[in-house]
This record gives sequence, C-alpha cells and structure tokens, in this order.
Amino acid sequence: MRTPSFVRVTAIGALFAMLCPMAANAVDAAPAPPPTRLFDAPGAPPFTVVDGRGANAPVDANGNFVIGPDYVPAPELAVRPGVPRGTVQQFVMDSKDSRFYPGIGRDVFGTINPANPKALIVTTHAAPYQRTITVYIPQQYRRGTAAPFIVTHDGPKLGAPDMMLPHVLDNLIADKRVPVMIAVMIQNGGGDAQGSERGLEYDTLSGKFAEFIQAEVLPQVEKRYGLKLTNDPDGRATMGCSSGAAAAFTMAWYHPQWYHRVISYSGTFVNQQWPFNLQTPDGAWGYHGKDGLIAKSATKPIRLWMDVGDRDLFNPNIMRDGMHDWVTANHRMATVLNDKGYQYQYVFARNSGHCDRKVREQTLPAALEWVWRGYGR
Repeated sequence: MRTPSFVRVTAIGALFAMLCPMAANAVDAAPAPPPTRLFDAPGAPPFTVVDGRGANAPVDANGNFVIGPDYVPAPELAVRPGVPRGTVQQFVMDSKDSRFYPGIGRDVFGTINPANPKALIVTTHAAPYQRTITVYIPQQYRRGTAAPFIVTHDGPKLGAPDMMLPHVLDNLIADKRVPVMIAVMIQNGGGDAQGSERGLEYDTLSGKFAEFIQAEVLPQVEKRYGLKLTNDPDGRATMGCSSGAAAAFTMAWYHPQWYHRVISYSGTFVNQQWPFNLQTPDGAWGYHGKDGLIAKSATKPIRLWMDVGDRDLFNPNIMRDGMHDWVTANHRMATVLNDKGYQYQYVFARNSGHCDRKVREQTLPAALEWVWRGYGR
C-alpha cells in the first residue's frame, strides 16, 4: 500500500507525531528542521522569564512568559490515592450520518495556484470516516445539573483513550482548582492540512465546525450518558494542538455565544485554509496583525491560553507566502490580543518543538486552572 503523503515527514517530525498525533503538518518533500528562535529576538512581544526547572507561568497572571528549557511532568498527571476518579466512555459517529461533513480526502498534497500564490490546487475525493467521541464524566457530577465542559480536538481512537486529561481533571476538580466539568474529546475526520477532512474541519475560518459539534456531537453526548451540558458560554471551553488549536479559537471567535475559554498548543494561526476564501484570503494568518480580524473587530469575551515552542514549525510545505511561520504567528496573536485588551496568557517554551508532549505534560494543569479562573464569580 502506498504511504500517504501526510505521514512522510522528517525524523524530527516523526518523533513529534508519535508524541502528539496532530503534531506534523502535511508535506510531500521533507522540510529542513525548524530554526531555534530566541524569546528576545526582533518582533517578539516582551516576555517575563520564569526561572526554575519545571516552573510554569503564574496561574493568576496575564501576559507573555518564557518557560524551560527543562521540563517536569506535573504531579496532577498521576492517579492520587483518595481522589475521586471519573469515568471515561467512548462511542463512534459515522460520516454518513452527518449533515455537515460527509468526508473528503486527497492522494497528493497539491500544487500552488499560479494565479494566486496564497492558494493551493488540490484534487480531492470522497473519503467516508468514523470518528470516536471520548467523554470524561467526573465522579462528583450530579445528574440533572447543567455541567460546564471542555471540548478537545484530535481526540483518541476507539479503545485507546489518552488518560492525561482525565487524570488531570480528577486532581484539579478534587482540589477545587477547576469546576466539576465534563470533557468531550472529539477525534478528527482524518488526514491533515489542505484537501483533508481534518484540514477542512480545523483550518476553515467559519462557524461550521462549532455548529457541527453543537448540532451533532453534544446532543449525542447528553443522550447517551444522561448528562446536561451548560448553555452558558462562560462554562464552555475548547482546546487543541496545531490545527486543532486554530479550530478551538475559531469556535470561540465565530460563536462567542457558545464558547468563552480557549487553550491553544502550537496554534496553526497560518495560511492553511482550503478551499480558498476571498473573504478570509490569508486563512488563520488573517486573525492577527494590525489589519487582521482581531484588530478590526470589537473585543470579544474570549479568554485564551496559548503556547508555542522555540523550534516550532517554519514553512513546512511548498507554499512560500510568508505566512507559514508558527512562532511569528503566535507572537503576532499575543501582540494583537494585548493591544485589544483580551485576557490571555502566552507561553514561549524553550527547547520545545511542535505540540511538544513534554511541555503539555508540565503545563496542562496550569493552563486549565488559568483558563477557568473567574468561572462562577
């Protein structure tokens, strides 16, 4: 069987992919390893350096922080004796039952449109899929009450749930550092980047993916497990890594009446949208910058925690449009969020690659605690 192009990556990219399944963006030719960026390089926002091995940014502070280069898994990742343990359930959704996403795929990455260097010409075909939905339910949840919840992207496969988030939530809920909350972990529809189902879901600038979750995923979660999920946007969070992080922000941006809280690891705030859209011609790169969507729009009630690695992705495909630098993109996001008065915390992780698991293992409890601050007050 021919190896799909989206798994042919550099050795470094392959390691990232093992550590975090959404780590590598699709390429046909292996890119050079990303350069290591300095936190005080020209164009970077002003950072506060957090000293100490395993130290995180303060959970009660906004702004820009540097962590690393050494990382320590957070103690909240471990099962603690005496802490109530939630349950983890899974079910499968079939693309044939979706009004939103019947499924697409591609065989080759695509070519640059000679009439538009910001766009790719990609040949796609129907590609039906099944996606697993993994649901964490804390032991403290009281049936019939409207629970706050977090939606996460690139969820685990059937029969192989990643227990990092459930274990962290068990401990944070027991310590009253986050509310008693449900987690809905949604597997993507397959592939990566332009011309794939995952790329269509995650990299498109529109409300469609949030609408799919609202109409087709959440009602099934409630029905199958006897849950009631809150309609209060302040009690709804969304989280992702890479394009899943861009999707998390896009859900809140286009539907702030549904989501106020966002966690982004190595956010793909770059020009990766497909098909090309004249209204948002730069894809997620168009969020930031002085003329971007955030700068030109009224400030929305979004609270955003975000991270990028000093060796994060840099032009990992054939497009050379100046809009495929993950570090620059996240720096620009932090700058415009600050200028517009958003509640945000931005973490620059030294000695870190794209969607670096060691960074997530250290920072996830602190990120969750920061993003949920103020809830219920």
